[in-house]
Amino acid sequence: MISVRTVLCPNPGPFTGPGTNTYVVSSGSEAVIIDPGPVHDGHQHSTIEAAAGLDVEAVLVTHTHPDHAPAANRIADHFAVPAYSFSPGPDFAPDRLLADGDRVGFGGAEIVAIHTPGHTDDHLCFQVDGLLFTGDHIMGGSTVIIENATTYLQSLRRIADREVETLYPGHGPVLEPAVIEMYIAHRQERERQIVASVSGGAETVDAIVAEVYAGVPGEVLAAARRQVEVQLRKLVEDGRLQWLRADDDVGERVQLTQGSQD
Repeated sequence: MISVRTVLCPNPGPFTGPGTNTYVVSSGSEAVIIDPGPVHDGHQHSTIEAAAGLDVEAVLVTHTHPDHAPAANRIADHFAVPAYSFSPGPDFAPDRLLADGDRVGFGGAEIVAIHTPGHTDDHLCFQVDGLLFTGDHIMGGSTVIIENATTYLQSLRRIADREVETLYPGHGPVLEPAVIEMYIAHRQERERQIVASVSGGAETVDAIVAEVYAGVPGEVLAAARRQVEVQLRKLVEDGRLQWLRADDDVGERVQLTQGSQD
């Protein structure tokens, strides 16, 4: 039987919610630790304490953002075990790399790595039995910042096709699998809103942001602008919009392609 202990890092904020969730996942007397978080002495101590009495076999990292990965080497060194991830990153050097479908055994169980790019290119989810550890692919209480809208939707559909009973996100509370379809619907609705905004006369990223993200707090407005740019790139790839960047002679202009509808 799989047991999960959650250790909440005290790093709350606009993009981390109540803080980063570190998970100690055990089967019998053996365990793996997922996303040790940032370098924070108190959180490191709490994570080690949560694993007391267990034989830790590995440290797993969903992606190399600074709120998930930097403490992984310290925790791995403490337990004298390897740290795994899809790729290295700032302040983190994995001992072993994981590819899609790779498995790590512990206590008679196996946890499988699922490559889920979109939030970042190097993002992994981890599944053991019906439990899915989603990192920042899906967060509790919020949508997520993405780098690539095309691969993100593809990754959401990948996990939607898996047999999952419970989601353990990198931030926020435990979730039910129905949230996956909600995330897909949210991204599709964002696309419709952006196309409708352009159809209604918005010709620049700033104009689209002002309409689609009206009322968004100032501290996340820059992130909202980046998300519009990410969605625009996908809509251009899909042939639904044209996005002419500003240069010395012509200003920025976003417009519908011929035959595109909102």
